[in-house]
Amino acid sequence: MKMKKILTCFIYLAATTAVLISSCGKKIDEAFENPNAPKKVPVETLLPGIIGNFVGSSSAQGSAYGLANDGLYIGRYVQFWATNTTGNQYDQMGGATGASDILGSIWAMHYYGMGQNLGRMIDWAAEEKKWDYVGVGYAIRAWSWLTLTDTYGEAILKQAFDPTRLVFDYDTQEEMYAEARRLSHIAIEYLSKTGDGVSQANLAKGDAYFYNGDVNKWKKFAYSVLARSFNHLTNKASYNPDSVIYYANLGITSYQDDATAKFLATGLSGTYNFFGPFRSNVGALRQSRFIANLMTGLNPMFNAINDPRAPYIIRENTNGTYKGVRPNRGIDGLVLADQPQNFWGGAFSSTAAPGTDAASRYIFRNGSPFPIITSSEVHFMKAEAHLRKNEFAEAKNSYQEGIRENFRMLINTPDYHNSVPAGSRMTTAAIEPFVNLVTPAGNITRSHIMLQKFIAMYGFGLVETWMDIKRYHYTDIDPATGMQVYADFTPPTGVDLFTNNAGKWVYRARPRYNSEYLYNVSALSSVGALALDYHTKQQWVTQP
Repeated sequence: MKMKKILTCFIYLAATTAVLISSCGKKIDEAFENPNAPKKVPVETLLPGIIGNFVGSSSAQGSAYGLANDGLYIGRYVQFWATNTTGNQYDQMGGATGASDILGSIWAMHYYGMGQNLGRMIDWAAEEKKWDYVGVGYAIRAWSWLTLTDTYGEAILKQAFDPTRLVFDYDTQEEMYAEARRLSHIAIEYLSKTGDGVSQANLAKGDAYFYNGDVNKWKKFAYSVLARSFNHLTNKASYNPDSVIYYANLGITSYQDDATAKFLATGLSGTYNFFGPFRSNVGALRQSRFIANLMTGLNPMFNAINDPRAPYIIRENTNGTYKGVRPNRGIDGLVLADQPQNFWGGAFSSTAAPGTDAASRYIFRNGSPFPIITSSEVHFMKAEAHLRKNEFAEAKNSYQEGIRENFRMLINTPDYHNSVPAGSRMTTAAIEPFVNLVTPAGNITRSHIMLQKFIAMYGFGLVETWMDIKRYHYTDIDPATGMQVYADFTPPTGVDLFTNNAGKWVYRARPRYNSEYLYNVSALSSVGALALDYHTKQQWVTQP
């Protein structure tokens, strides 16, 4: 896909043929409308497709724009899962190579899938004084800029969406962070407006599968984007934990306000969850040993503590226990009875999608909601910020509330709870005993926070979990414990690390091949993106 196609959904075409008789021309225009003309459409019809890009939308120009498609590979980097065989370059922390658009879906989501469609929705809604649609548009754009740069680092900011250009210069990650914050504040301003064309019922027409027209929840979403942006700066001298805490307090603090994409799961494939069996995208993926050990008392931070959330988010084996695979090792070390089921409830060796999701659970069902930002994440952000201020009591309170909110989300989401075998389902009575088990008598540590956050965002918190792990450079030491912050996390090394990495771990995805590497090579050269190990180059946000 050419960059001009990605960045220009609406193009004004100059007439190049002779002028026809007006009456004849009028009839032709009526019969054959120009598909590229900037024809105005109701903003209510634009928003559903824009929201669809959060997880995975499709169009005639390609498919699967959004978090989920790239998440298949990012999930390998953070060891949510690994392939059930050996030799996969993404298990080995490799980046995309050759003429491949793998790991380019978030790029296409931002510039094309949302792209000019989102800009038009904002402009047209402003003309009609539908300030709620304007605010929602800016909130989505803020989230999209932050997600884009956290995935790719440098990208196109100042010249983005300029229909007069064929090539585009790259801008810094720092500038994109500033833009995400600027747009978040604009979003909050518009979402606070009343009167004119503002209407919950009308916003719900376009927002039926996200917040159903609730502008207060959209404001909390925008505040949570701000909290994320400040939380990511822990390696910077400018890091300000008070900013994280301030915006987190205004953000999503209850599971009832979680930002979640929902699915009708009927008709077209785009109405189904990308990870469900109908879409058939996760057949070769199996839970990692890291997550299995974390939930079964084999991680040194939570020694001998069995997590009651395990049957909700990972899969058992025929022994009735929870085991996982190591990156690039397949079944190595797992006897047959210890090999976990696939995410749809089939055998470890099976990669074929079943015709039903009856045995699927969690986010791996056809109609399961897919979280984008949760209250649990926001509480864990607060916990980390308080801990860095040496506010230990406040850190512990936020840590505990982060765990509670994750339990509440699982228990109160029917697609997550009802799909679990009856004997393994949790009740609210299970929450406090577990919270007490995983809360030390003394001060909590960064490891406590980040590992419980990892569990709470398992499977869906793809870019954000990767951002967390990159902030801690995969193996950084927790000064309070002398162990890795991500205790027991073992990145691939030696023969298990992709050859192009030159011994380094992955820190970014390369830009989308079919726009940048075909048509925008000069810009790629300016940031070093033609190097085979570009994906290992640290981002601005992960450096001091």
